[in-house]
Amino acid sequence: MATARHDPVLGAGPSYDDDDDNSLDDSDSGSVLSEDSVLPDYERLERVAGTANTLYEACIRNEASSLRRFLERGVTKAEAMELDINGRNGLMVSVGKGFVDIVDGLHTCPFIDINHQDNDGNTALMIAAQAGFITILNYLLNYYPEVDMEVRDPRGMTALIKAGLQGREECMSALLMHGADIKAMDHVRGRDMKEWCLKTGRYETLNRMRRMQAHPIALQFCDGYVPEWPDLKHLVAKATATKSATQKIGQCIKNTFCFTLPHDPEDNGVFDHMVRITSSVHSPLVATGCHPLCPTSPPEIGRRRLAVPELMAKHSAKELEESSVSHASVSLVSCCQQQESVAPRGGFMSRKNVVFPSSRIPRLEFTCAEDPTPKKEKKNKNKQKGFLEPPIWKYKEDKQEKKKEKQKLEQEKEEQEKKIKDERKKKVKSKKK
Repeated sequence: MATARHDPVLGAGPSYDDDDDNSLDDSDSGSVLSEDSVLPDYERLERVAGTANTLYEACIRNEASSLRRFLERGVTKAEAMELDINGRNGLMVSVGKGFVDIVDGLHTCPFIDINHQDNDGNTALMIAAQAGFITILNYLLNYYPEVDMEVRDPRGMTALIKAGLQGREECMSALLMHGADIKAMDHVRGRDMKEWCLKTGRYETLNRMRRMQAHPIALQFCDGYVPEWPDLKHLVAKATATKSATQKIGQCIKNTFCFTLPHDPEDNGVFDHMVRITSSVHSPLVATGCHPLCPTSPPEIGRRRLAVPELMAKHSAKELEESSVSHASVSLVSCCQQQESVAPRGGFMSRKNVVFPSSRIPRLEFTCAEDPTPKKEKKNKNKQKGFLEPPIWKYKEDKQEKKKEKQKLEQEKEEQEKKIKDERKKKVKSKKK
């Protein structure tokens, strides 16, 4: 009788010989909902009629207007950090539910602890990374300067390990590009993110991480980037070089008997080159979101990027205005020096206007073509003798006959009307005489 670890088709299952305690669960579901914790019924609270009375209720109901009203009125630390039965504040509940407007609005509250851990040891960043909410994760990384990516739960897992364990490729990439430690290991198993990806079968996530490690620096965001493919000259020279008769015969045999099968794009090939030049700062094809503040410091794996409040405290408004455009993207704004002291978060900033004023609007000019659009040439429908023609369907013949009969009737009717008019004219002339 086959056991659970052995399958006659798939073979033996994973080996647990390297584990000290087989009773421990490798899955990450315990960090989300453990057996000894009870989550409140958020759906029931959302269905309560009326407006929100507290900041926590505005968060769990996804009422951005009520949240804005509370923040403009002013809240205390106790109101901002009101916790539920699982130890989660309004920000953590909003992150888990995917409420982007609430996460964006709470970054102006000075009493929100972004690194607060619930009863299971999860932070807001861990919840977003584990759930795969890449938009919310980017807001947490870009708008909350005090966010700590190396906070660990009771088992020693970081947000990066949780994202890799669940196969969240986009979240894993964002954390790596923001400076997360790729070599961090958990306390229970002593495994890093690579080993957990192999253990859980997240091979696509592991492959993406290896591709990022092969190109750890995004050089296309530097001012000195040259949008030229290095291998182009070599390939052109090879294609245009004179070939001997033996080489020509060999190439002809190869083209005749070889089959071209579909395959993945090559590394550093033409596809990768097109992606780089279209996403570069000086792209001749696509207008990028903004220009980096420090052109000599492109985004790099393992280097921490400054958040928007830190950038605003470090650079003047004039400098930010000159180095950005009105449709700038926060993810490309960078700075080569890190700032240890964090500026206090004050004022209400809109996510549409954070680093730049809204008065600068790109100017668009439209011009009409000088030459008119050429008309399509009509095909010669004259039948040529000596050539076969496709048969005409019966319904088409009936249709053409009906059309001809209708045209005949119209012509006869016009002729009769014309005759009647001529007769009337003749009668009128005879009366006048």
